Amino acid sequence: MTESAAGAGGFDWRHAGDHVRVLLSDVAVDVRIGLHPWERHPERPTRLIVNVEMFAVWPLAQGGFIDYDRVRDHISGWRGRDHVELLETLVEELIGVCFALPPVEACRVRITKPHIFPEAAGAGVEIFRRRPG
Repeated sequence: MTESAAGAGGFDWRHAGDHVRVLLSDVAVDVRIGLHPWERHPERPTRLIVNVEMFAVWPLAQGGFIDYDRVRDHISGWRGRDHVELLETLVEELIGVCFALPPVEACRVRITKPHIFPEAAGAGVEIFRRRPG
C-alpha cells in the first residue's frame, strides 16, 4: 500500500467496501480548557469547534442508524464541567462515545480552538481511529 493510497490512520479505504459517513460539523461549545495561564480563568471559557465523522458498513442493518444526537448531547455536556488541560482528553472521550454506537467501525474527531492565536485560524487536535479488535 502506498502512502497516497492510505487514508488517515494508514488504512486503505479503497478496499474496504461500501461505507457511510455520518458527521457533525463545526459544533461550537465553550469549555474551561488549556495549559496556558490565560486559559485558566473559569469566568472565561475557551470556544471550541468540534467535528466528528463516524464510519460504518453500508447499508446498515435493517432499521439501523448512527445516532449523532448522542454525540451532540455529550459535547453539549462539556459546558460547566471542571477544567481540562488537554484537547486530547476530550478527543479520546468523544471517540469512546462514537464506539459506544454499535454500527461505528471508525471515527475521526477534530477539536479546534479558533481564537487561541491571533495569527492562526485555529489550533487543535485530530485523531482517526478504527474500532479495536
